[in-house]
Amino acid sequence: MFIQTEATPNPATLKFLPGRDVMQSGTANFPDRESAARSPLAERLFQVDGLTGVFLGSDFITVTKADDREWHLLKPAILGVIMEHFTAGRPVVLGEEQQSAQGSESDEDSEVVAQIKELINTRVRPAVAQDGGDIVFHGFENGVVLLHMQGACAGCPSSTATLKMGIENMLRHYIPEVVEVRAVF
Repeated sequence: MFIQTEATPNPATLKFLPGRDVMQSGTANFPDRESAARSPLAERLFQVDGLTGVFLGSDFITVTKADDREWHLLKPAILGVIMEHFTAGRPVVLGEEQQSAQGSESDEDSEVVAQIKELINTRVRPAVAQDGGDIVFHGFENGVVLLHMQGACAGCPSSTATLKMGIENMLRHYIPEVVEVRAVF
């Protein structure tokens, strides 16, 4: 098994590509060790000292390190955990509780909210997945779109620029009711 790594715009985060599906559908975000109980892979990755976050995408694993740690020391242990996990055929997530970052679909969604979700799902999410992250729609209130950034996007120095210059400008262009985009944590 050959696992590729890619840098992300967030220097504290690396993207690992195991060359196979990681999540069958949706994504899973584990911002700390305690949240990883439903994922044997995330649980094992958090045993590597110095990791502060694990994000599972369709075909990648994004790992975030503490500021006082160096990638050249962490990377071999992370690669070993990922290789051993997939070689042993262990499940990535237990049960059917895979978290989909697409946001909940509701019959009560207004036309504006439906348009916002469509643009996020078709234009934004694929782009941020390339960088090892994801964006989850959290709401639309008084012209303000609320988004939660995950994986490499969480804590990324360029995430504010991505939200304001990229996502906000695009949404305002297509949907006049949108006046601002804000990150929620």
